[in-house]
Amino acid sequence: MRRHRIYHPEPLQEGAKIVLGSNAARHISRVLRLTPGDEIFLFNGDGNEYAARLETASGGKTEAMVGAARRIDCESPVQLLLLQGICRGQKMDLVIQKATELGVTSIQPLSCERSVVRLDPERAQRRREHWQGVAVGAAEQCGRGIVPVVGTPAAFDPAVQGLPDEVVGILLDPEGEQSFRDLSPGPGTLALLAGPEGGLSPAERESAVRAGFRRVRLGPRILRTETAALVALSILQYLHGDLALS
Repeated sequence: MRRHRIYHPEPLQEGAKIVLGSNAARHISRVLRLTPGDEIFLFNGDGNEYAARLETASGGKTEAMVGAARRIDCESPVQLLLLQGICRGQKMDLVIQKATELGVTSIQPLSCERSVVRLDPERAQRRREHWQGVAVGAAEQCGRGIVPVVGTPAAFDPAVQGLPDEVVGILLDPEGEQSFRDLSPGPGTLALLAGPEGGLSPAERESAVRAGFRRVRLGPRILRTETAALVALSILQYLHGDLALS
């Protein structure tokens, strides 16, 4: 039997009756076609999953009774921050969706010199909200109890040079001198930097290197931006995270 997981961005407590948000209510009624009495599972990003039962689902109001909490233990031991050059529409959605499935902790969209997409402040906020929704949907599907935070699109230099000292920066560079096996990241956060469709400019690569990023190559072929970040995240999770075969 399929388990229906629903994100509810509010505190959850056993025995409480809650009113689900409009997006969740529409998904329950129009997509899942659930009715009162059906069981669902709720999560709010606190690392737990809560069994729940639908109480009402009519008149535009969907209520659920919250049951017992269960801790979800599926987070990677390595903290992964993805710094992704903003790319076009569905490509960016794909990167955020799959990066969530691959266990990233947070995603920071970057406005780069060669980014095709240019966002004014109002549009940038709308895109951030959309991308956060993509991350929520991916977390629902893959069973995570934590939803990666998608940051507001940021300028390249401040974002790259403002990382804490303990963060290990990895710059995807076809001309890089290191491979992923050369890295010994330690217990801190790994920050993976991937450019947009046109790649990073020479000035941006130099800026990242000055900030301590290591230039790492993926192999002999040049990969598209939506491929490169996901391949790199998979390698990092295999070498240092929870994708290792056992």
